[in-house]
Amino acid sequence: MVAHIRSKPRSRTSGEHRRIRYPKLRPIVIWVPDIRDPAFLAEAHRQSVAVAASRSAEKNQVFIDAASDPDAV
Repeated sequence: MVAHIRSKPRSRTSGEHRRIRYPKLRPIVIWVPDIRDPAFLAEAHRQSVAVAASRSAEKNQVFIDAASDPDAV
């Protein structure tokens, strides 16, 4: 019986990346905030309240609506 030798995680990952790589493209890692973190939620809420209460709230909402409309392009 031959013992199965597991490859190191790094070599397994690089092999997977080689298999899925598109020509002239390379994979990257992007770190984003954890939206489940209570501190993130509190700060996002604080900022949204500040924007909604600003003098330019109506103009800001018009911009957001336009940017969110998939038919606007």
